[in-house]
Amino acid sequence: MKRILLKAVWLGTLGLASPALGADLPYAKAPVVAPQVYDWTGFYIGGFGGGGFGNHNLNNANGPAFGGAADFTINYSSQGAIAGGEFGYNWQSGNYFTGFEADVFWSGITGNDASQQFGVIDQTDLRWGGSLRARGGIAVDRLLLFFTGGWGFGDIRHTSIAPGFPVDQFTSFRNGLTAGGGISYAITNNVIGKLEYRFYDLGRYARTGNPLTPNGQLPYTVDNTYSVVTIGFDFKFGGPVVAKY
Repeated sequence: MKRILLKAVWLGTLGLASPALGADLPYAKAPVVAPQVYDWTGFYIGGFGGGGFGNHNLNNANGPAFGGAADFTINYSSQGAIAGGEFGYNWQSGNYFTGFEADVFWSGITGNDASQQFGVIDQTDLRWGGSLRARGGIAVDRLLLFFTGGWGFGDIRHTSIAPGFPVDQFTSFRNGLTAGGGISYAITNNVIGKLEYRFYDLGRYARTGNPLTPNGQLPYTVDNTYSVVTIGFDFKFGGPVVAKY
């Protein structure tokens, strides 16, 4: 009987002591998983396509010098598709980024003033163009809001048709400024979609004559601006998602 009582006391003592012993045992906390964010830093290359509109202001201010002919100013528009390629590099620091981008594109933007002149038709074609620009903006994980600006250029062909005279056609390589902005989204770690608007001011070209142009017109100048909207896809090299601490 005594042996049974001793065993019961011993078991009860162990039962009372076990919570205290358990409290003293070391334990490991579950690791904290750092959230993953997209890293925009790196080189990229891609292509784009879309459409554009041009505005052209043709001006002749030499009328009185040619037998009292009248000065005139005509404004006309152009429209068409564009397609091209680009490459660039981004540097990201926190939620901000800077970078550069260069592109070149084919253009089918064309228009004329046939509805405004009687007999003489002036037509302007933007055949190709491009730009070299700085970029900057805000990155929110896989979403990028950016603005861009820099040097733009384009090859413009102008054609004048006057009844009874040879067709007068020439090209002018123009330089100017371009600026715009857009939004990009990283569809995967390497494939990026982009929607962008850009404005080009390609300045003025002049058609001189001695005393008239080759097709018998008074000398004139044309000022040219363009607005384009494009959708594109870029492939980004390297730069996987990173942990944010």
